[in-house]
Amino acid sequence: MKSFVMLFLILLAFGVSAQDYPESYMCYKAGADINIDGLLSDEEWSKAKWTSKFVDIEGDKKPKPKYKTRVKMLWDENYFYVAAELKEPHIWAKLKQRDTVIFYDNDFEVFIDPQGDNHRYYEFEINALNTIWDLMLAKPYRDGAPAINAWDIKGLKSAVKIYGTLNNPDDKDKKWTVEIAFPWKVLRECAYQRRKPKSGEQWRVNFSRVNWEIEVKNGKYHKKMNPETGKVYPEYNWVWSPQGVIAMHQPETWGYVEFTDEIVGEKELTPRIDEDYSAKIELIRLYNLEKKMYKKYGKYFNKITSNYAVLIETTSKQFLISIQAASGKTWFINHESKIWTE
Repeated sequence: MKSFVMLFLILLAFGVSAQDYPESYMCYKAGADINIDGLLSDEEWSKAKWTSKFVDIEGDKKPKPKYKTRVKMLWDENYFYVAAELKEPHIWAKLKQRDTVIFYDNDFEVFIDPQGDNHRYYEFEINALNTIWDLMLAKPYRDGAPAINAWDIKGLKSAVKIYGTLNNPDDKDKKWTVEIAFPWKVLRECAYQRRKPKSGEQWRVNFSRVNWEIEVKNGKYHKKMNPETGKVYPEYNWVWSPQGVIAMHQPETWGYVEFTDEIVGEKELTPRIDEDYSAKIELIRLYNLEKKMYKKYGKYFNKITSNYAVLIETTSKQFLISIQAASGKTWFINHESKIWTE
């Protein structure tokens, strides 16, 4: 409680609401093997807690999602496990080819930034047919990221269970569940010291669910058209940790997942608070200001007003901003929104 009060005061001082602090989750170790079959029936899953229910990607700006979505996480020496439950009265999917754009169907998505530096992170998407799209991003799209579609998660395990009938408009479905095992031997590629996390370490993670408005024509599901525009209605984006805007590729606002060696069900722990979070968000604010000024004036500026003591170094094409955070650490951000400390 004391640490949360301290965080609240720190955030308040620098213009960040305590309600804007990302979601967090304590990821326990599995005490037994987990069978990836989509059923979530292993005893280990029954001991793990669900995350909070997903909200709209923009947060409180938009209504609560129509259908409930929630997630559980576990890990062991070989895998990072994710289990998801997606309530849905009309379950459909069409895409069957791997590495196609899965969010053109209703889907479930996982985003993982091992070092929490906004660079070299993973995206994973899956539909109700268990068709997947896995890719790596060198940096966010806002910074000109190349999406590396050729990258595959070798050794990945995934499964889907449908509680209803897929692609059948004649009945009402209940939900679909997803089970995924991400191998550490692949995830560690972008991790600190190229290894899986140690107990007490945190990774930045988020989850998204894309849901389209649908209608039935000639006995089949179709995306619903807006008669005024002649185009399909935009998709809903429901997420675990809200982004504030319709943009998933903001790793700085993803949730915190803390890994512990404690076996699930044996002890209850609380994820630690990142006392430097407000400093990182201030760096993002300054980064956005620099980008806006460059677009308007054709140059970066080395003096910007901030509640922090700020040092800004610029060239004609680049900038580097540093501030000292509450922890005493000095944090940096560059013109490609990479955040780090030395």
